[in-house]
Amino acid sequence: MANHDNDPVLQLELPGIQKLKSGKVREIFDLGDAFLFVASDRISAFDCVMPNGIPRKGEVLTQISHFWFDQTENLVPNHRLAKAGESFHVPALAGIPADLKASLAKRAMIVKKAKPLTVECIVRGYLAGSGWKEYRKSQTVCGIPLPAGLQESSELPEPIFTPSTKAESGHDENISFDEAKKILGDDLAKQASDLSLKIYRFARDYARQRGIIIADTKFEFGLHDGKLILIDEVLTPDSSRFWPADQYAPGKGQPSFDKQFVRDYLETLDWDKTPPAPALPVEVVAKTQAKYLEAYEKLTGKKL
Repeated sequence: MANHDNDPVLQLELPGIQKLKSGKVREIFDLGDAFLFVASDRISAFDCVMPNGIPRKGEVLTQISHFWFDQTENLVPNHRLAKAGESFHVPALAGIPADLKASLAKRAMIVKKAKPLTVECIVRGYLAGSGWKEYRKSQTVCGIPLPAGLQESSELPEPIFTPSTKAESGHDENISFDEAKKILGDDLAKQASDLSLKIYRFARDYARQRGIIIADTKFEFGLHDGKLILIDEVLTPDSSRFWPADQYAPGKGQPSFDKQFVRDYLETLDWDKTPPAPALPVEVVAKTQAKYLEAYEKLTGKKL
């Protein structure tokens, strides 16, 4: 694993610790009574993981999640037990070499073992992406009727909860709230919806004052000791659409703080969006890294 700031961390093994899962971005390790979540620097677009990553991206995702966990703890309990940098006295991590610990510190967190809900909790405050496509066809988003005359990127009259099912591979499927109730049960579905809208409204207002529009976002909840808690990453550029507020202009797609440069570059290629994905040029990597770091700095007011 690389220590240099500009070598991306793409793969990660921890000696003597079982890796449970390797997702598009996150590695999950079993510490016995807790999980270690490590955000790699991998980046995916069009459901394909790119062969080269974005240096420090994993740090940004983890540190933005820490920031929002701090901000929202009074709204909803979350799965964080410790920031990894302050928690290497966990017995399971005692044998990890020092250089490895150093490169883990900013990109990892130790979390409770929660049972994830089988529904993703998406809140949309603006009309974009698949929501805009559906609105043009039927004036609805995930079956929810909306007023006529909205444009691409318009702010919705009220944020809406639009759950989806988790696909093991490929795209998640949007479902109606009634379908979410069938999967989760009425009570849990209502709790998840209410909490999602509450956190989104809080975060939207907070970010707006700092020059970022959170157009939509995806929350993950899990059950821990029978209670619903917020898990995974939260309100990052990977789980949300962040737009620069000073450039916001409805009626078209907006520039964004995430994989915009990556997607734009890939759209210029003769690539059919199936693996293997092409390597990203140095300048696309650099611009994308700058956007992630800028999102962190704008939100927190600090440099990473």
